[in-house]
Parts: sequence; C-alpha cells; structure tokens
Amino acid sequence: MNETIRIAHVIGKWLGGGVESVVMNYYRNIDKTKIQFDFICDNDSTDIPYEEIESMGGRVFLIPPYQKVFDYQKELRKLLKENQYKIVHSHINTLSVFPLYAAKKVGVPIRIAHSHSTTNKQEWKKNLLKQILRPFSKLFANTYFACTKYAGDWLFGTKTNTYILNNAIDLDKYKYNEEIRKKIREELNIKEDALVVGHIGRFVAQKNHNFLIDLFNEYQKHNNDSLLLLVGQGPLKEEIESKVKNLNIENKVLFLGQRSDANKLYQAFDIFLLPSIYEGLGMVLIEAQTSDLPCIASTEVPIIAKVTNNLEFIDLNNKEDWLNKLKEISINNRKDKTKEVKQHGYDIKEECKKLEQKYLDLIK
Repeated sequence: MNETIRIAHVIGKWLGGGVESVVMNYYRNIDKTKIQFDFICDNDSTDIPYEEIESMGGRVFLIPPYQKVFDYQKELRKLLKENQYKIVHSHINTLSVFPLYAAKKVGVPIRIAHSHSTTNKQEWKKNLLKQILRPFSKLFANTYFACTKYAGDWLFGTKTNTYILNNAIDLDKYKYNEEIRKKIREELNIKEDALVVGHIGRFVAQKNHNFLIDLFNEYQKHNNDSLLLLVGQGPLKEEIESKVKNLNIENKVLFLGQRSDANKLYQAFDIFLLPSIYEGLGMVLIEAQTSDLPCIASTEVPIIAKVTNNLEFIDLNNKEDWLNKLKEISINNRKDKTKEVKQHGYDIKEECKKLEQKYLDLIK
C-alpha cells in the first residue's frame, strides 16, 4: 500500500478569507488515504478551524510572520526539515519567495508558488511591495499554480507553464434552497418583501466598501424596503461602520461579521455586488451564481468569473449605471444552476481528483 503524502500548505496570516476557503474546500474533499494537508500559518492568525482540520488528520503549525525575517526562516526551516515534506505549496502570492527560499534551503524537492490574486494602481503601497517581489516569484519555486490564467500570467509571466487550479466549491451546498432562505431571513428579522443587497468580503481597500455604501445609500432612497448585508471582518470595518452611521442608515445596513455559513446567506440575498478594484478571480461570484443570484461586478474583476447569465460587469466610474441596474432588480423565483457552473470546472469533487493526480505526478 502506498504511503500517504503529507503536503505543507503555507497560508500566511489566516483571517478566514477567500484563499483559506479555497484550500479548505480542497482539503475537505481530497482523498486523505492518498494526500494529507498540514497548514503553516502566522502566529497572529485568527479564525483557524483547528478542530475541523485535526478531525480530518491535518495539523496546524504556527510560526512568526515573514516580517520577523530571522525568526521566520529559523522556525520554518526547522519545521520543514523535521517533517521531511516532499511538497511545499505556498498560497501567499508574491510573498511566497520567503517560505520557498526556506524550502529550497532544506532540500524540499517540489516547491509550488500559487497565484491567487493580481494588483491595482489604487493600492500603491501594497502594490509597491508586490512589484518589488514579483521578479523573484520564480526564484525558489519550481512548480507554478494559479486560480486563473490571468492571475498566473501576472505573477509568473505568459511563457511559464502554469497549472490552473479552479477555485472549485461544493455545488450542492450553494444551490438555491427556498427553506434555507426563509429560515435565514427569519433569524435576521428580514421581512419577506424586503429586497436584500448582499456582499461578502474582507474590509480592505480592494473590496471597495466605500463605493458600496454610497451606492446603497442612493438605492435605499428609491426602495425604502431594502437592506444591505455585509459579511466579513477586516481593518477598515470601523471606518465603514462610521460612514454608515454618518449617513444615518444604520437600521438598513447589517454587519454580520465573519460567518461560516456563507452558503446559506446567499439564499437570503436578492442581489450580490462585488465592486472590487481588483480580483484574481472573485470566488464569491461563483458561489453567488450557483445560488442563482443576480450579480453585478466591477470591470476590474476577470471576465472568467462569469459562469451564468446572471453576472453583469459595470465600470466603477459609471455609478449611475450601477444604480440603474440595482433599480431593475426584483425578488424572483430562483432555479438550480449547478449544472451550468459545473460545466465551467467549479465542481470540487471533479477538480479534487485532478489535484490529487497532479500531486502524485509531481512526486513521481
């Protein structure tokens, strides 16, 4: 019988965001008689699902963040050496240069750099670090993964042989369910005829919450029976809460915090908005479309995120177009869209088999 391959997944700061969701989706569905995951996270992480990981045979290791260069390298090298990993799979985009340097130093044969995102000129400070580190993205890696061709080309260049690993989901969990809709709306005290605008994303500049609040503020003047539901945590949350208060719309905006039942919350929404200033993919859009939600995204989101006819892209400079589109939305009967989404390669069960084989081929 073949030995189970244990792979070290470098997550960085675990904050319950999209990348963590992607890795956990694959971990839940992978054949653990063949492949096991260990998770290497910064010691100031939050929301790590220790119990779930350990119940599936995985392990979590906490190390100092990369900014503490010497401590980080020392702890990481020790950890990689002790466990004799054959594969280190790093998910921290341009920062992968740091863990993969440690992996190369201790002789890990397969070093995967995974691009989950791109960048945008509006976040110039963050962008500066990314641009400085980008030329080093292939220095210590010898295998390249990305969530889309777009994200792969941005980090590794167009001539690199990059394996595209779709941000797949458990489609059955996200398909529309009328009973779940009623239950969630009852729990949140939402009236049956209220139109709910939904957004799931960390409170960071990239997700453009300021635009979202301004847009909803205009919309709620048109539709008094409307609510905005915001799901997530992040450094800008207090600033956005203050903005909502200053606009005097606290009774119309619900801050739901970090949630583990996003799949159910989509059922309670009537439209999903993603006005991001950049995205590697926009995984929440795949989930929202699986729930047959009408979606509007900025034109900064890759077009590959469109897997049903329910998604429309509008330029962020055309706020009036966003508002007009929002005004067209009504509460509709929703259908099962899982077949459509599956055809685009987002069924976790199918994609997991491909990832298993990829890992096994790399080991060979």
